Amino acid sequence: MNRRLSCAAVLAASLALAVSACSSSKSSSTTSQKDDSVLSTDGKGKTVTVWLQSDAQKGWPAVVKQANDRFEAATGAKVNVQWQQWSNYTTKLDSTFAGTTAIPDVVELGNTQTASYIAGGAFADLTSAKSKFDNSGNWLQGLTDSATSPEGKLQAVPYYAGSRVVIYRKDLFKKAGITAAPATLDELNSDLDKVKAANAGDPHFSAFYMPGKYWYAAMSFVYGAGGKIAAKDGGKWVGGLESSEAQQGLAEWQKLATTYSVGGTTKDEADQDAIMAQGHTGAILGNGWEVGSITDPKTGKPALAPDLGTFPVPSATAGKYTPSFLGGSDLAVPQKASNAGLGATWIKYYTDSTSQTALAKFAIPNATSLLNVYEAAGAANKSTGEAAKDTWFVPNTPNWANVESGNVLQNMLESIASGKATIADATKAADAQIATTLNAGS
Repeated sequence: MNRRLSCAAVLAASLALAVSACSSSKSSSTTSQKDDSVLSTDGKGKTVTVWLQSDAQKGWPAVVKQANDRFEAATGAKVNVQWQQWSNYTTKLDSTFAGTTAIPDVVELGNTQTASYIAGGAFADLTSAKSKFDNSGNWLQGLTDSATSPEGKLQAVPYYAGSRVVIYRKDLFKKAGITAAPATLDELNSDLDKVKAANAGDPHFSAFYMPGKYWYAAMSFVYGAGGKIAAKDGGKWVGGLESSEAQQGLAEWQKLATTYSVGGTTKDEADQDAIMAQGHTGAILGNGWEVGSITDPKTGKPALAPDLGTFPVPSATAGKYTPSFLGGSDLAVPQKASNAGLGATWIKYYTDSTSQTALAKFAIPNATSLLNVYEAAGAANKSTGEAAKDTWFVPNTPNWANVESGNVLQNMLESIASGKATIADATKAADAQIATTLNAGS
């Protein structure tokens, strides 16, 4: 999932190709089709080709198999799952969509990729059949937003997700006199003061390692304070980081990055797991699966496993959490697919309650109604499941990829963390860049 959570920047370079490759096929759109043609069960003698990432092959192959079996029994079609890798995946999608043959009937995409392909006309419109997909009324918002066009059309289906939580050293917190997870941001800061003081003899110690370019983390605090990255006003995008709410959230983030973090002012979060494995860190903000990365026998430190715990990032109010960025995957039917109706039906089986309940043993399912199943599957799932209930997502526009590739937020945050600019000055510059980028071509 790590690859998937930050892939919009890669998409910027390939967007032009994707748009040109897909726009010519818009005349074959299923927009006007009825449910019985969007979801076909006429599969005798046909084979549905599905592109799934190898995460499923390695993590939950039985979930895939049971969905295939049920789909084949219901339709008479066969399923050919072709396992993919995130590396250079958008390049493969672009070159495939540019052709007219060997088009898969279903593709998996990271949710930060989906908007740009929707804008390029790459996918069939599933709106009229939305109610036929299980739990569509309570899909996770961060996935639903990514799967829906700005005009409100459903052009992909949420698959599964990952959320960020605090991963911390229980032993270090206990030695500092802390016996319970903090309930508010004030309590978190108080706990970190104690952890920092207890390890004052280690010049490399970070009570909470927070890299200066970690924009997913910083924006969680922005949204937690009631702010936004950007919003539409009168048909135009306007940057929202100069608002008092956004600046309050950035001040909370700045405290973590400057008071409790050492050595990461000019870095992003890419190597934070390895840094925590070195033993000089009390806590990080990471996806739940990063616990396994920290303790990996080849790249981490297995001995830390008993000492690692997780909790959702608290908010200013007890009982509520700071929103988490929801990364994950969507499933879509390519516009040029030979078996579009069968592809949509395969997605229906693979994302129904039966499949998602089975998937919940391994990853966050696509609906809030199934989070209790996920949380019950393991002690570590409780915090990530809670974090998935209150989430945020990037502005829903294909131009967002250019904000990421332009490092607008990363550069803003680095200037704040390093003291090169005040929050007010840094956000003013960033808002101007965000507005120009998001409104380009409109």
